[in-house]
Amino acid sequence: MLKKFFKVGIPFALLLGFTLGSAGESEAATKIVVFKNCTELNKVYKGGVARSASVKNKGGKTYFKPFVSQALYDANKKSDRDKDLIACER
Repeated sequence: MLKKFFKVGIPFALLLGFTLGSAGESEAATKIVVFKNCTELNKVYKGGVARSASVKNKGGKTYFKPFVSQALYDANKKSDRDKDLIACER
């Protein structure tokens, strides 16, 4: 019984610990980058960056859906020329 625990229980506990530990790290690992211009921002986020999921584009037709991140939008707010809360939409 004890051998079975060491063969199955310990690896399972380690795997569970690594899985739960890495879930919180992915959010913390997201860097807030201030891009120089829209060309640079669109290389990473093709549709631009929206402040929230409920904002609507005031401009014309867009081809890509924007990435939603309040912190990333706030860092690149200067690139939102039409002030519709979506920076560098395409």
